[in-house]
Amino acid sequence: MSNPMREIDLEKVTINICVGQNDEKILKASKLIEKLTGMKPYKCRARKTIRDFGISKNKVIALKVTLRRDKAREFLEKALYAVNHTLSRSQFDENGNFSFGIKEYMDIKGVKYDHEIGVLGMDVCVTLKRKGGWRVKYRKKERSKIGSKHRITKDEAIDWVSKTFNVNIE
Repeated sequence: MSNPMREIDLEKVTINICVGQNDEKILKASKLIEKLTGMKPYKCRARKTIRDFGISKNKVIALKVTLRRDKAREFLEKALYAVNHTLSRSQFDENGNFSFGIKEYMDIKGVKYDHEIGVLGMDVCVTLKRKGGWRVKYRKKERSKIGSKHRITKDEAIDWVSKTFNVNIE
């Protein structure tokens, strides 16, 4: 019998759309995120001025939203359809998390083109956890100390994603 506390589960899915300093694109990206998730996005501001890119300090340059539980799983299933259920080993980090980009939101299953929004892409970042991981990961003392048996390795994450979501790993 295997230990149920060793099972891997989906902790969260973060969707990020970076548009730069264009206010019109920020409004379009905000509409898109609300359309896809039903949630209001968080506005990410520039930390410093970068003249080469025309970015001023404290201006909104990106939007993001974090999905958890059932919403995260539903969105991830649709988003993986946009990349043809195929991921690369290089998209996984050493802690078992993975990210991928979607070039056009119309590639997501069940989403149609909207003339008001135009064409936008996004980054999808997926964080995995083990059962009871919150207790270990977020306790106040020694926050970064997670036991070696409780960590998720790259190979474990790849195996879990390929079995759970029927994803091909190249």
